[in-house]
Amino acid sequence: MRGHAHLVSAYVPGSSWLHRAPLALKFGLLVAAGVAVLALPGPRPRAVVLAAVVMVHLAAGLPARRLVAPLRSMWLFLLVVLGYRWWVDSLPAALGVAAGLLACIYAANLLTSTTEVQRLLDGLVAAVTPLRRFGADPERFALTIGLMLRSIPFLLGSLHDVRDAARARGLGTSPRAIVQPVLIGAVAYARQTGDALAARGLGEKAMD
Repeated sequence: MRGHAHLVSAYVPGSSWLHRAPLALKFGLLVAAGVAVLALPGPRPRAVVLAAVVMVHLAAGLPARRLVAPLRSMWLFLLVVLGYRWWVDSLPAALGVAAGLLACIYAANLLTSTTEVQRLLDGLVAAVTPLRRFGADPERFALTIGLMLRSIPFLLGSLHDVRDAARARGLGTSPRAIVQPVLIGAVAYARQTGDALAARGLGEKAMD
């Protein structure tokens, strides 16, 4: 089932300079891209930020198809945003918004594509640890993020599988043929995840 294939992370094994860079530096680059997009509202500056992120992507030896994947997933959203901004403002403003969104998405992909999930979670634990004095549980926080990173791709993959199966049966436009199997699969996945956590004693800990 393709949904299960989505359980693997977006990490791309490699030995490039970006793969070897400290997690703090890569996170800093992500924040810098976001700040630049917010601080430079014009279409040209945002296009420069987008071009810089794309250049870093290619310099890190990451597959070029990873630049196309977000476009395939969110082309409708981008089209709506472009149309709305063009209508209420101007075409340059609309292009600037689209360039800013893509720059932030590609920057986030740089982080996840060159950093293993476990390393990301370890970094989150280290970042949240100072909050332990206020009652925060860094390990549980990292576990929650890890479950989210695995659950969302699984559910998206499940949706694609069910939709393809419905189309093969000539039911591609039937909401019931898509929604019901996806909900059943989501409930089953949630129960399996809960059972796995309980088997490790994590579920009992959460009940305390």
